[in-house]
Amino acid sequence: MAGRRASWWSRAWTRAIEECVYEQRDLTHGRRIARQGLVGGIRVVPGRAMAAVEDPRGPFAVTIEVPALDAVAQEALVEVLAAQAGRLVALLAGDLPHDLVEAIEEVGVELLPYGGELTASCSCEPWVDPCRHAVAVLTRLGTMLDADPLVLLALRGLRREDLLARVHAAAGPDEPTDAGATLEEVDDVDLAYDAVVRAVRLLHLLEAGERDETDPDLTHLL
Repeated sequence: MAGRRASWWSRAWTRAIEECVYEQRDLTHGRRIARQGLVGGIRVVPGRAMAAVEDPRGPFAVTIEVPALDAVAQEALVEVLAAQAGRLVALLAGDLPHDLVEAIEEVGVELLPYGGELTASCSCEPWVDPCRHAVAVLTRLGTMLDADPLVLLALRGLRREDLLARVHAAAGPDEPTDAGATLEEVDDVDLAYDAVVRAVRLLHLLEAGERDETDPDLTHLL
């Protein structure tokens, strides 16, 4: 079965990887490492992603850094989401609409990183940044955020639970707005469909034939 086409935001992430790679062979080797399943479980925290990568010379520890949004930028992003609750629903369903990104950019916030914003360190002590091990982790990150764009927001400093709480607060419990009304529905949708949505995202990845259901990077979807 043919895999689905990669999302537009994961393709943008891939372009950013290509922009930051110094040598083509590191890009080629890094992607091969990712395809071979040699990247361990990726831990995502605000501004960083960390993973171990297997290599014939031994496992290497990789840290990817992406600038987290500052407090002002985070607040602007939250307000954009609160203005139209359908945007939040889309994110929870695994989508990152173009108009959402454009609305965020209009308030001066860049959500998708460019190549110069991606930095990496690796215990292999490479002479170039990123090395092939870092490229492998970046590639696996691309797979993760393709399935769940909230991974990108977590990298930028807004975890799922924090994001939901802040959007609810920004909409206001007593405001007679579409955002406030729909956000009440989001609670029900989130509770009722969360497991189904995650299963669909996982199925999309499995259809691509890259990894099986034991993939440590996909456990957050189960």
